[in-house]
Amino acid sequence: MSKIIPFKIPKSQKEFLRFQIDEGKHFYGKLHQHPEWQLTLILEGKGQLMVGDYLGRFEPGDIYLLSSNVPHVFRSDEEYFASENQKKSRSNTLFFDFDALGKEIWAVEEFLALKQWMMTIKGCYSIQGKKKESIGRSIQRFGVNAGLEKFLAALTILKSLQEMEALVQLNQMMPGKDYSELEGKRMGNVMQFILAESQRNIALHEVAEVANMSKEAFCRFFKERTGKTFTEFLNQLRIHKACHHLQESDLSVSQIAYQTGFQNLSNFNRAFKKYTHHTPKAFRKQVQF
Repeated sequence: MSKIIPFKIPKSQKEFLRFQIDEGKHFYGKLHQHPEWQLTLILEGKGQLMVGDYLGRFEPGDIYLLSSNVPHVFRSDEEYFASENQKKSRSNTLFFDFDALGKEIWAVEEFLALKQWMMTIKGCYSIQGKKKESIGRSIQRFGVNAGLEKFLAALTILKSLQEMEALVQLNQMMPGKDYSELEGKRMGNVMQFILAESQRNIALHEVAEVANMSKEAFCRFFKERTGKTFTEFLNQLRIHKACHHLQESDLSVSQIAYQTGFQNLSNFNRAFKKYTHHTPKAFRKQVQF
């Protein structure tokens, strides 16, 4: 089993479903994983979602499904970490522990379709389509359920997910092998460093030192686990942050370029068009429209 910063969900070993409310200035900001499946509804807060080779933004109303032991992090935007900022982050999450049901349940004919569906779900998915709103409402009111009602409500949500045609897979690459705890912690430290320092010029030797590796070994290590080179990943992260500023601030394009870590405007414009297929000015006009 992969061990990228193992995370212990506060539940008993015999509990199939745990409902959790996360509320504070920002979400848990470290790359982590757990054996439970996760269904998360974002209610407040914005930031970067990172899952395997996927890097994208999350915002209120988004719903995500993650299968077992998928390394991930919901990294709140920098303003949520500022002490003077009054912004909050809030989410509702369901954790499904299928092992708590025991192996015998999968021999029951009524659970065969669910088992077959689960075998096809690998990684992280964005919930879209007609049933998104009803699933969101079910997650929000889930806290009132207990006992058999809780179990039935969980099965109803799983049935809705199973029947959905609009599960959009976000990550394209799953690890081809299990990693040691040392490798997992190393990757977690690297991601934490990149997310925190991406607004400045990061030299390759700096991030290699965080991983306690040579530059050459780090480049191989990083590409195997993300499907991207360090430079590609860093630029993509910066472009996502730039999109956020273009949408929600009045900063000029050049100000945004420098604030997100680009050393000159031409490099920023070139990278922005590569990842979004728009110029920064065209993107801002499109969003405003």
